[in-house]
Amino acid sequence: MKRSLIVTLLIVTGIAVPGYKAQADGPVVIGKTIQEHIFTYSEIECLEDPTGRLTIGEVTRPPFKDKFIPGKLRYPQNTNVSSAYWFRVKVRYNDTGRQKFLFEFFNHTVEDLSVFLPDDNGNYLGYHAGGKYDFQKRLFRHKNFEFEIPATGNGSYTYYFRVKSYPTANVIVVLRTLSRFVGYALTEYLCFGLFYGMIMMFCFYNLLMYTVMQKRQYLYYILYLLSVAMYEMSTDGIAFQYLWPHLPELRRLIYGTPLFLISISALLFAIDLLHVKTRAPAFYTLIKVVIGLRIVFYALCQFYNREWFHYSAIEFIPLSVAFITGIYIWLKGFKPGRFFVLAYSFLFIGFILKFLVSLDYWRSMAGPVPHYSMSFGFILEMVFLSFAIGDKVRILKKKKEKAQHRIIKQMEENVRLKDTMNRELEIKVEERTHEIVKKTLEIREKSQIIEQQNEELVATNSLLQHQAEEIARMNSLLQQDNQELQTNIQKVTHDRVMSAEVNFEEFSKIYPDREACFSLLADIKWKGGYTCRKCGNIHYHSGHLPYSRRCTKCRYEESVIANTILQNTRIPVNKAFYMIFLIYSTKGKISSHKLSEITGIRQSTCWMYCVKIKKVMEERKKELRKAGSEGWSKLVME
Repeated sequence: MKRSLIVTLLIVTGIAVPGYKAQADGPVVIGKTIQEHIFTYSEIECLEDPTGRLTIGEVTRPPFKDKFIPGKLRYPQNTNVSSAYWFRVKVRYNDTGRQKFLFEFFNHTVEDLSVFLPDDNGNYLGYHAGGKYDFQKRLFRHKNFEFEIPATGNGSYTYYFRVKSYPTANVIVVLRTLSRFVGYALTEYLCFGLFYGMIMMFCFYNLLMYTVMQKRQYLYYILYLLSVAMYEMSTDGIAFQYLWPHLPELRRLIYGTPLFLISISALLFAIDLLHVKTRAPAFYTLIKVVIGLRIVFYALCQFYNREWFHYSAIEFIPLSVAFITGIYIWLKGFKPGRFFVLAYSFLFIGFILKFLVSLDYWRSMAGPVPHYSMSFGFILEMVFLSFAIGDKVRILKKKKEKAQHRIIKQMEENVRLKDTMNRELEIKVEERTHEIVKKTLEIREKSQIIEQQNEELVATNSLLQHQAEEIARMNSLLQQDNQELQTNIQKVTHDRVMSAEVNFEEFSKIYPDREACFSLLADIKWKGGYTCRKCGNIHYHSGHLPYSRRCTKCRYEESVIANTILQNTRIPVNKAFYMIFLIYSTKGKISSHKLSEITGIRQSTCWMYCVKIKKVMEERKKELRKAGSEGWSKLVME
């Protein structure tokens, strides 16, 4: 008995009990006073058609007629989306008068819906509708699916419905009188108008605030509100009715895109409103990661599998991150955060209610609250988020007023200080002016003295100028004498060197380096002018080597030591010159040992070089007799 009591309580609350099969009741009785009836639980019997090929004629006759089972949930579902589902309800009319009745299906997301209504002759009339069909093909221009019941008399009737849909859809069937439907539909559309009108008013208000404040948070909030409006219009069927009635294939794309924009704009709005980057850097990084992952998920849904758009529970993650971030920053002392947290609390409650209803965990709650829980949550969220923005503006205004008050006090203090400083400056200016006048008189007296001294200096300068000119003339004469003396000294030194035995240090004063030796070689070699050895051309350019010459015609380049006694020798040029000078001045009598001792070159090298020089001297004996002191330089050329 205890188990039976528990099962009974679970059934009353609308929770499915595994292994429990509800018993079918009799037909639903509709009397004259009943305006509408919502079919629930065992009032709706179900038959799954895995093949999707059963017809109305087959399901109304055995054996399929006996396979219908009563529903276990408040509203049945097409659990297996690959199958077609047949549902039937039984109604008995008792003295309904002339009232007209219709069936209404609340879930407008059902892709393919077929309704079979019996007439007085027992024949079934078939009507087709669904989200995949053009809106203009519906029997009633309404967001839900309505089917008018043929005029019937008193008695019992059985109605069949075939559902084929992806994703899973709740089968909510309502029997209404036509007058009740008209009143209900008008009231519902009025509520929709108020709801979307509020959103437009909030958008316009925040657009005006943006033009004044130039804060990005208002743009994020406007994007958030428009995304909420588009999402609600998509879920309510209003968007399909008014925006794209001829494009039913857009319903999945349009359903997923607003959810994506809601998540992104909500997180961006939270970052800007709560100053997350400065107040909570860790949460700022977390929000950026969540935004990136949400963008990746949207791209996968868009380009890989659009069926994933229906996994709306994924929005719980960004909603929770924004909610927790708001709580953290509010607890840190940011006052506008309290309205932010309150707003997201209502949205959080609405989201949870909607989620529980979608999972069949809250079927016992009747009325519009579970169905429109997200809408109520969005309304309350918009109100309190507006309060949060207003509170932030109020705080900014209060801070601005305090800052202006401090600025005014500071300006007053600046004026007082300026007056005090001006008075002090006036006194100092007067004192300074008196000092300047006194100094000016002193300077004027000193100027007169300086003028007298300047006149004396001018006369003295004139005298000094004459003396300077005389000194300059004398210096010029002395410079000429010094140049002549220097020339004479160099000549005497050269003659001495060329006429006497000198050491290498004295010889180096005339030919100190390779440059001087090459210069002498060039003068000796091309004393009579340049002539190319290859083509006989007499014009040349400077070559790549020092003092070398290159023919302008055949481009032959001749080195300064080419065709001289110094060619192919490894002895330094200045030492080779000194050895030639010593051999010539001693008439070849100096030994190779002596040359090695003087020049620091090996004796064998000195011997070979001495033999070479002596041979040239012997060959040019007659020419060298008349050469005088310059005869040693004539030994250079071969």
